[in-house]
Amino acid sequence: MTDSKYFTTTKKGEIFELKAELNSDKKEKKKEAVKKVIASMTVGKDVSALFPDVVNCMQTDNLELKKLVYLYLMNYAKSQPDMAIMAVNTFVKDCEDPNPLIRALAVRTMGCIRVDKITEYLCEPLRKCLKDEDPYVRKTAAVCVAKLHDINAQLVEDQGFLDTLKDLISDSNPMVVANAVAALSEIAESHPSSNLLDLNPQSINKLLTALNECTEWGQIFILDCLANYTPKDDREAQSICERVTPRLSHANSAVVLSAVKVLMKFMEMLSKDLDYYGTLLKKLAPPLVTLLSAEPELQYVALRNINLIVQKRPEILKHEMKVFFVKYNDPIYVKLEKLDIMIRLASQANIAQVLAELKEYATEVDVDFVRKAVRAIGRCAIKVEQSAERCVSTLLDLIQTKVNYVVQEAIVVIKDIFRKYPNKYESVIATLCENLDSLDEPEARAAMIWIVGEYAERIDNADELLESFLEGFHDESTQVQLQLLTAIVKLFLKKPTETQELVQQVLSLATQDSDNPDLRDRGYIYWRLLSTDPVAAKEVVLAEKPLISEETDLIEPTLLDELICYIGTLASVYHKPPSAFVEGGRGVVHKSLPPRTASSESTESPETAPAGAPSSEQPDVIPTQGDLLGDLLNLDLGPPMGDEPEGIGGPNFVAPPAAAVPANLGASMGSGLSDLFDLTSGVGTLSGSYVAPKAVWLPAMKAKGLEISGTFTRQVGSISMDLQLTNKALQVMTDFAIQFNRNSFGLAPAAPLQVHAPLSPNQTVEISLPLNTVGSVMKMEPLNNLQVAVKNNIDVFYFSTLYPLHILFVEDGKMDRQMFLATWKDIPNENEAQFQIRDCPLNAEAVSSRLQSSNIFTVAKRNVEGQDMLYQSLKLTNGIWVLAELRIQPSNPSFTDLELSLKCRAPEVSQHVYQAYETILKN
Repeated sequence: MTDSKYFTTTKKGEIFELKAELNSDKKEKKKEAVKKVIASMTVGKDVSALFPDVVNCMQTDNLELKKLVYLYLMNYAKSQPDMAIMAVNTFVKDCEDPNPLIRALAVRTMGCIRVDKITEYLCEPLRKCLKDEDPYVRKTAAVCVAKLHDINAQLVEDQGFLDTLKDLISDSNPMVVANAVAALSEIAESHPSSNLLDLNPQSINKLLTALNECTEWGQIFILDCLANYTPKDDREAQSICERVTPRLSHANSAVVLSAVKVLMKFMEMLSKDLDYYGTLLKKLAPPLVTLLSAEPELQYVALRNINLIVQKRPEILKHEMKVFFVKYNDPIYVKLEKLDIMIRLASQANIAQVLAELKEYATEVDVDFVRKAVRAIGRCAIKVEQSAERCVSTLLDLIQTKVNYVVQEAIVVIKDIFRKYPNKYESVIATLCENLDSLDEPEARAAMIWIVGEYAERIDNADELLESFLEGFHDESTQVQLQLLTAIVKLFLKKPTETQELVQQVLSLATQDSDNPDLRDRGYIYWRLLSTDPVAAKEVVLAEKPLISEETDLIEPTLLDELICYIGTLASVYHKPPSAFVEGGRGVVHKSLPPRTASSESTESPETAPAGAPSSEQPDVIPTQGDLLGDLLNLDLGPPMGDEPEGIGGPNFVAPPAAAVPANLGASMGSGLSDLFDLTSGVGTLSGSYVAPKAVWLPAMKAKGLEISGTFTRQVGSISMDLQLTNKALQVMTDFAIQFNRNSFGLAPAAPLQVHAPLSPNQTVEISLPLNTVGSVMKMEPLNNLQVAVKNNIDVFYFSTLYPLHILFVEDGKMDRQMFLATWKDIPNENEAQFQIRDCPLNAEAVSSRLQSSNIFTVAKRNVEGQDMLYQSLKLTNGIWVLAELRIQPSNPSFTDLELSLKCRAPEVSQHVYQAYETILKN
C-alpha cells in the first residue's frame, strides 16, 4: 500500500495516540507514527505539541526515519526555538557519523533551521563538514554557509567561513567548486560592496576546468560567475570564449543562455578584425535557432532574449530570418515576439521575403495578429527606405480587401509613412478617402482626419469630408475631437474664404459645448491665435513637422548593455533592469558591459543600432510637443491688452474670454526656479531632500476668492505636492478636484484631492497630494513647467508653476565606477554643458553629503593640485541618467566656487539639473 493512507485519517484524540506511538519501543511503530505526524503537518494540522517526542526519535541509525524527523524539525524549529536547542547535540553527533549521507543531511538541516539561538552551536560542526573528506558533504556545507550568512552575516565573517568558501573554489571536485561559487555569488549579491568573488586568471582557470565536469546547474552557477569577471585584455577574453563555446551545444536551454551571456559580454573586448570574432558570430546563431524548436513557453523566453541580442548585434542572426517566420499553431505571444524580431532583422537584402510573409499574415484569422502584421509592414517601410514603395502598394492591396480592421490599421501606418517620406506617396490619398465611411476606430479616424487636414490643398472636397465628421462631434473620442479641431484649423488657414463657417462651428463646439479641458484649451488657443495674429497662427499650425525616426522602440543603449548582462534571467524577459521589479533593492547590482578595445571601437559595424536611439521602456529624449495632442490652457497666450486687431476671420470672428493669469506668473516663468521659490526668504535647512518654501501659485483675486500656495517635496521615493488652500470668498467651497496637463516627465496626481470638510470663509487647509510619474508625457517649455486645473463648486481655475527637478531624482541613481567611465565616454562631447556656482558656503564633504540627501550620488572623489573633484551620477524618474564632474575651488576661507560639468543623452535637462544643484547647495 502507498503512503497515501497517512493522509486519510481525521480521528479525534489523534495527537494523544501519536504521542504514545512515538514513544513505542518498536522501531516500525515509531516510523509509522513519524510518517503520520509529517502527513498531518503537510495538510496544515498543528502537530507542534509533539515536538519533544519527535526529537527523541532522532537517535536512530535508520536514514529514512532521520530524514522525516529532520523535515519536522525544519518546519517547527522557528515556532519552538527553546525546544529546538534539544536537537543540537544530535546534529553535532550526526556531523561525525561514518555515513556521509547522514553527515550531509545534518549539515543541510542545520542551514534550514533559521533560529538565532542555535546558529552559534552549529559553527563547529559546519567547520568540520567544510573540510570533510567526502565531496558530497563539502558541497552541502558550502550551500549551508550561504544560508547561515542570511541569518547572521557577522557570525559567518567572524568564524572565517568566507575564507574557507574561497578555498573551496580550488577544490578537486567540480560539484564542490560549483556550489562554492553559487554560495559566494549569493552572499556577494546581498553585499555588493564586499569583494568576495575576487576573481583572477588563476581562479578563472579552475572554474573553467570544473565547468566541463559538473552538473548542468553547477555549470550555470559557474557561467554566471564568469559573466561578472572582466578580462584584463582581449587575449584573455578570447581564451575564455574558446573554453565556454562548447557549452552552446548543451541540452539544457539555461546553460545555453548563460553561455551566450558570457560570450556576448566578452565579445565587447574582441576586435572585429579578428578571424575569431567572425567565427564566434557564426557559432552563436545555431544554438539560438535550436532554442526555437522547444515548447512555446521556452520559445517565448528565448525570443525575448534574442530580441535583446538582435538589437545589440543584428549580424549574428541576419541570415536566419526564416526561423522567425510564424507557424500556424504558434500561440499569439510567440507570434507577436517573432514579428518584432522579423522587423528588427529586416534589411534591403531580405525585405522582399519579409513583405511576402507579412502580407500572408494579414489574411490570418487572429485579429490581434493581423493588426500587428499590418503595422509591421509600415515599420518596414520606415526602416528600409528602398522598400517603401513596395510596402505602400502592399498596404493598398490590403485596403482593397475591404476587411474593416485591416483597412483601419493600414490607414494608421500610411499616416506614419507620409510623415517619414513627405511629398512622395500622396497619390494614394484618393483611395484612402474612399474608405472613410468604414472607419469606426478612434485611432484610424484620427489618422484619416490628420491626412485630410495635412493635405487639404490636394483634396477638392476636404471641407465636406471634415464636415461629415463634425456631425457627430460630441460622440467622438477625445483623440478624434482634438485631431478634427486641428485639421479644420489647418484647412481654414489654407482655404480661409470657403471654410469660415466650418471653423467657427468647430471652435464653438470645442470651447462652449465641451467639458473636456484638453479640447477646450486647444480650442481657446486656436481661437486666440486666429483672432489676434493670423501670421503666427500659420507658423504654429502649419509648421514643418519633424520626420519620424526609424526605430522608435529600440531600447536605450546603456539599458540594453545592462540587460545583455542579465541574459537568461527574468530581467531579459521583462526587458527591465532588476532594480525596476526587485523590491527593496537588496542584491540588485547595476551591471555593464566591459569597455570596448580601441580596435573594436574603430570598426563599429554600420548594422548595429544607432548610439542614441530612443527607447520604448525608458525614453532617452522626452517626446516633443508637436508629436502629441492636447495641452492645457497656455496662459501666456492671452490676447494683447488694448485695441485688438481684426483677425483673419473678419469682424465677426469673436475673441474668446481671457484666461486668468496669476500676477507673479510672468516673472516666475521667465526667471526660473530662483525667483519662483524666492530663495532669499531664509527658510531653515531641512533634513533629507531640499524643500523650497511655499509660494503663491494662484492668487485669490484671479480665482474668485480661492488662494492656492504650494511647494513640492520628495521623501523616501515618494513625490508630493504640498498645497495650502485659503478661502478668501464669502461663500463655502466644496467639491475640490485637481488635474494636471501632460508634462515633460509624466507628473500626475496619484490620488484625488482630498478636502474632507467644506472650506468655510477665511479658513485655510493644508493638503499633501501624492504624485506619480506615470501620466502622459509632452515636452513643455520650460521643461519643468506644470499646468494645473483646480475645480470646486464655484468654477474651474487654471494656473501654471515650475517644479524643481530634484524631486525627480530617484534613489537608485548611483552608478558604479566602471559604468560611469564607460557612459561618460559614450555620451558625445557636444552633450556636455558647463556651469559655475559661486560663493557656496560648503566644503567638499558637506557638498557631497548635501547632494546625496537629494539623490545626487558621488561615484568617486579625488584631489588634483589642491582642488577636490567629485564625480557624480543621478537618474531621473523616466530613466535618463545625468553624469556630473564637480570641481571645488576654495575662493576664501568660508566660501568655495564650484565648476559643474554635466553630460547627458538628453542635453535639454542639463540647465534644470544645474538649477537643482544651485538650489540644493545654497539653501
